[in-house]
Amino acid sequence: MRKPCVVNLFKPASCLLLGLVCCLACVYLRAAPPAEPPRLVPQPMEMTPGSGVFEITGRTPIFIPPDCPPAKLVAETLNNQLAGTGLRLPVKVLTAASVRRAISLRILAKPDPKLGEEGYSLDVSPNGVAIAANRPAGLFYALQTLAQLLPSPAGEVKPRLILPAVSILDAPRFSWRGLLLDCSRHFFTASEVKAYIDGMARYKFNILQLHLTDDQGWRIEIKSRPKLTTVGAWRVPRQGPWWSYDPPQPGEAATDGGFYSQEEIRDIVAYGRDRWVTVVPEIETPGHSLAAIAAYPEISCGGGPFQVNPGSKFYGTIENSVCAGNEATFAFLDQVFGEVAALFPSPYIHVGGDEAFHGFWAKCPKCKERMARENLKSLAELQSYFIKRVEKIVESKGKKLVGWDEILDGGLAPNATVMSWRGTAGGEAAARQGHQVILSPSPQYYLDLYQGDPLLESNTYALARLREVYLFEPVPASIPPQLALGIQGNLWSESIPNLRQAQYMTWPRALAISESAWTPQTQKNWSDFFTRAEAQMQRLAIAGINCARSVYDPIVTPKKDGEGFLVLELSSEIEGVALHYTFAAANPDETYPAYRSPLRIPRNAAEIRVVAVRGGKPVGRQLNLPIPELAKRLGQPCKIYP
Repeated sequence: MRKPCVVNLFKPASCLLLGLVCCLACVYLRAAPPAEPPRLVPQPMEMTPGSGVFEITGRTPIFIPPDCPPAKLVAETLNNQLAGTGLRLPVKVLTAASVRRAISLRILAKPDPKLGEEGYSLDVSPNGVAIAANRPAGLFYALQTLAQLLPSPAGEVKPRLILPAVSILDAPRFSWRGLLLDCSRHFFTASEVKAYIDGMARYKFNILQLHLTDDQGWRIEIKSRPKLTTVGAWRVPRQGPWWSYDPPQPGEAATDGGFYSQEEIRDIVAYGRDRWVTVVPEIETPGHSLAAIAAYPEISCGGGPFQVNPGSKFYGTIENSVCAGNEATFAFLDQVFGEVAALFPSPYIHVGGDEAFHGFWAKCPKCKERMARENLKSLAELQSYFIKRVEKIVESKGKKLVGWDEILDGGLAPNATVMSWRGTAGGEAAARQGHQVILSPSPQYYLDLYQGDPLLESNTYALARLREVYLFEPVPASIPPQLALGIQGNLWSESIPNLRQAQYMTWPRALAISESAWTPQTQKNWSDFFTRAEAQMQRLAIAGINCARSVYDPIVTPKKDGEGFLVLELSSEIEGVALHYTFAAANPDETYPAYRSPLRIPRNAAEIRVVAVRGGKPVGRQLNLPIPELAKRLGQPCKIYP
């Protein structure tokens, strides 16, 4: 539990408030009032534009409440980031009921029920900036908004800052606003995880689920089980499309991988805490455990030997689940969860529970004996027994269990929280049983999927465009609000080898998830969101974050007309775009034919080339699609040439 006003929100050497760092350190400023409303993401609950602007100069004081270290640290960090502008604002303790020509931070003596634990009010007028919140978390989120109110950094640095007058009352829709980062399939260093947290905090995400273990690597030091990192953290090196890799060869050295020491975990957790991001560990069990049983084959059904999988196909042919009939398995998990619980202050531990292959359990004498002794009638019931025992272990460490929706199979553990990934059905089923749920549905909230045409993107297996992610409502009306903890986007890293690609796949789709997690559902509007998202995409790029621009790319959809001919429909996710095309071996621009209606394929055409044009200039990437590929995508027989 957080203690009000004592948490270290900032570290002097850190780059917290990524937007504030960029916007305050080198910002182009003009005194004229803004010509349009602030382009904020997520959209605040209530926002009323004011009249005029407030100019911050070197004489503008920052007033903080007495005996509130977080507010003082906010003020000092603000000054650190202003250093590049030549400004140094005096920090003073707030003693008067009101102040003028200042930036004031307040913790409300009488909590405002509209604000809750994380809400805030932010008022900018020609007289100053007033921020108020019930808790320090609210001050933090107010500063994320303040950072977006400042102009994007560009041009000449000047020693003053101009803020538009505005009044904001804001609080989040959900308490769980999460992203998952898969560190098992591809390892991200502690510094890279921190960089990922910086981006999350900027857009008011407050949960980072670290997928620390899987078949391809065990990424967290467990001192009582050292082989988990000396063996389980390493695999043979491979490159190319995932699942196409050769399996480990005899005598081949396992040199690809890495893990976090317990000290590094503490550092990541503290870094997240300082940015109001809670780090939730995920330790996969009983399935997705090949790295674990490679290190300790005695907790498997077959006894091994095993090798950490490099990304080659193996499911169903090589054992990757721990043995549910072996008491040694539960002793192992007790040690693991004991050390994990001590490292992560999060009230939750995620135990996975998904995609557990039961074929080896069906042949295992110990599992059969367990089923007979416990009167279990199916392998699904055996998994339910397993998860219920794991829940007791997790709860004995003072934590709550979260698992993927497969933990419903065979009977749900008494106090489990269900994270629904196979659509929303698992969340609805868990809610009917009175359990809390987190919605993380595929494909809409799977950030590892294509976000543009597959010919323009890195290899993966399905599609989730920005517009689809934004318009999707993740929480069905059948789930009572008190049981819906929140929502989460998942970045699985099979096809994501480094941080730059992780950023590319996360942004801007995470902006859409952020808005669904924070902003009231009734305020969502795609056209308005995209206008605001464009401004944030520019800020992300300036901050050095690799933000995808796939939303600007043209979309070509193959269909069959009434005569059985293949026809092509061209479209775009965004408004105000003209689509220009050619079937010739040339690169189209705004001078080429503009799309009006479905196109038949000219005889002998080898491909169609399409570019999106906005404001008289091409935007996005040119799409070159071979005609055979389009016929294949249609998935049914068709005629091509008239």
